[in-house]
Amino acid sequence: MADDENTNDFPESENENEESFAEMFEAYSAGMKEDLRIGDKVHGKIIAISDSSVFVDTGTKTDGVAEIEELKDEQGQLHFAVGDMVDLYVVSSDESEIRLSRAIAGVGGLGMLKDAFSGNIPVEGRVQQVIKGGFQVEVLKRRAFCPISLIDTRYVDTPENYVGQTFQFIIKKLTENGRNIVLSRRDLLEAEQKKERDVFLEQLDAGQTYTGRITRLMPYGAFVELVPGLEGMVHISELSWSRLEKPDDAVQPNQMLQVKVLRIEPGKRGPKIALSAKQVESDPWDSLTDKIQTGQKIEGKVTRCTDFGAFVEIQPGIEGLVHISEMSYSQRVHKASDIVQPGQTIVVAVKEIDVAKRRIGLSLRDAEGDPWMEVEQKFAVGQPAEGTVEKQEKFGIFVRLAPGIVGLLPKSAIGRSMNAAQIDKLKAGDRIAVTIESISLADRKISLKPQDAGDEGQWHQFQENAGSAGKGELAEKLARALRKKDE
Repeated sequence: MADDENTNDFPESENENEESFAEMFEAYSAGMKEDLRIGDKVHGKIIAISDSSVFVDTGTKTDGVAEIEELKDEQGQLHFAVGDMVDLYVVSSDESEIRLSRAIAGVGGLGMLKDAFSGNIPVEGRVQQVIKGGFQVEVLKRRAFCPISLIDTRYVDTPENYVGQTFQFIIKKLTENGRNIVLSRRDLLEAEQKKERDVFLEQLDAGQTYTGRITRLMPYGAFVELVPGLEGMVHISELSWSRLEKPDDAVQPNQMLQVKVLRIEPGKRGPKIALSAKQVESDPWDSLTDKIQTGQKIEGKVTRCTDFGAFVEIQPGIEGLVHISEMSYSQRVHKASDIVQPGQTIVVAVKEIDVAKRRIGLSLRDAEGDPWMEVEQKFAVGQPAEGTVEKQEKFGIFVRLAPGIVGLLPKSAIGRSMNAAQIDKLKAGDRIAVTIESISLADRKISLKPQDAGDEGQWHQFQENAGSAGKGELAEKLARALRKKDE
């Protein structure tokens, strides 16, 4: 009975093995590519190398084989080994073999050219010279023509740079039994770029960082090539934390730039990719208080002037405001551009910092120092001094005694001078000799008088005496005139 049971089990085991093998073969076949066609590009692994051939896994049920000479360099050296990946094209195919080649090259007849043309198989050509409209190229010992627009994917401004180089081309036109051959390298480049671009786009996502090449600058920003054929745009506001007037203040064409993807939007000609260069780095405001403190003197560059003051960049991306009232101790400022100009480097003092509002108050005059702090050391009441007339007013003359120190010569004090008339005629910039009459540090005021003027009390007494003398003399004259009339 036991033997019968064992006998019955054996067929079931065979059936199970057959089913497992079938499943494995089906799974293996499912991973295979469909049959390759002439002209298809194969990216495969080298599985064996013989004296004359290189065998490649094509991803199909049939392996590919290429002549070993195809993979040797100009010196006849083979730099590939088993396990390396190679890119080859299908030049012929049947049930038993797939023939592979880098490109059709060397010497060949018209039939080979026709096969390359019909199968869209690349041919190897050497650019011989620049001719009208493009290039003369040698292909299979025949003369062909490549238009300048089809030699590359980019605009060609130096065509002579291509002369002497060997490239792969696609035959776009073949007529007159091979006497008229038109080639395109651009088609191959675009096909490669499309594959690379498609792979890149599958992995592209907002927040990622890449390094790209700046292709061109526009007034509103810079275009960056992330992979060949795929560009994103960095708006001028995203090029730098600093305020920019134009993109080339920060970057230049062909410069390599690290960028962060902000967003990806669909477009008619492909995705629109918004990039940022400044967001690759941290926001400078986040670490501002570690670098700058209130009261610190720091060098900065004036970025712009307004009616109310000047903005100064004291760190990359960090601007502060010098209010017009903080421009100068030494002169009255009506507009910021009278003192500073955009692009000028100046030293300022930090008055206040408000990180929450992203505001910094700066002072130019505090950085230079307050001249009134030294007034008591430089001037004293009764001290003679020489100054420069700043301007005439109805109530007196403003006289600059030193940078930032201006005193007032009142009209009443001018009247006490023997040279009052000459003083009244003085203009801005004229020199004048004065005496310090009073000093008020709290009010920042200095009162002056002409050097030949006496004290105000003495002047009043002189006026009274002169007035009394004048009245007596007039009375005496009147009396004499009356007596003469009576006679």
